[in-house]
Amino acid sequence: MAIRKIIKIDEAKCTGCGLCIPNCKEGAIKIIDNKARLISDLFCDGLGACLGHCPEDAIKIEEREAEPYDERKVMEIIVTQGENTIKEHLLHLLDHGEDDLYRQAIDYLDEHDLNIPNLTIPEKNHHHAHGQGCPGSRMMDFSQEKPAGDEKGQRASQLKQWPVQLHLVPPTAPYFRKADLLLAADCTAYAAGDFHKDYLKGKALAIACPKLDEGKDIYLEKLTMMIDQGGINSMTIMTMEVPCCTGLVHLAKQAKSQAQRNVPIKHIKLSIQGEVLEENWLD
Repeated sequence: MAIRKIIKIDEAKCTGCGLCIPNCKEGAIKIIDNKARLISDLFCDGLGACLGHCPEDAIKIEEREAEPYDERKVMEIIVTQGENTIKEHLLHLLDHGEDDLYRQAIDYLDEHDLNIPNLTIPEKNHHHAHGQGCPGSRMMDFSQEKPAGDEKGQRASQLKQWPVQLHLVPPTAPYFRKADLLLAADCTAYAAGDFHKDYLKGKALAIACPKLDEGKDIYLEKLTMMIDQGGINSMTIMTMEVPCCTGLVHLAKQAKSQAQRNVPIKHIKLSIQGEVLEENWLD
């Protein structure tokens, strides 16, 4: 037994929809008695690929005493599910930078003389192979595909990942690692004429409405996780001048005070016509 990151499923929130299952390449989650269950610590890699696919936000990453993840035991299950599942599992490992586990998986295939046709893993665009789960919440990182854009004429989008809604983003997604996070109130992108060029470029994004969205406690937990476990470098909060937007600033301050890591947080307040009214670093 060792202390490591592993998923925790909130049974009260889980509806048994099963959207998490196709995105758990290791087969660690099963639907039992109409609830998602972690069937074995050995099969959970703790990378959280299932998090962003749960519409009820019922899955979290926690650190606790658990049996070490065993790639070889996972591969025993994976190979019985066919070539496409094997390829998806290998892509999953590469997506999360787990080169050692990837090599263990390849060694397992070699040792068992399992020749997988067309096994070549592309250096880019492999995130598009994730064809399971809800398309609206499927995690995708396309930061390496972004063209520089043209300052004259049509500009390229500066969005580097999907999803972006705070309820849907996996707080430990790879695209948050060492990233500058822009946490934007929903209306800001419509008010700021050059939102992509002036504010979004080079940043990871999460959007929220502090007035209309439910689950502020979930937002607070996610922001804290982005700081501690997601590994963001900084956070920029962008709000409108309307009073309800201050709720987003309060959430950011709370997350910073609860987090073990200390990251700088900047606040930018826009007028309803898109002018910058305030820009300052939060204590």
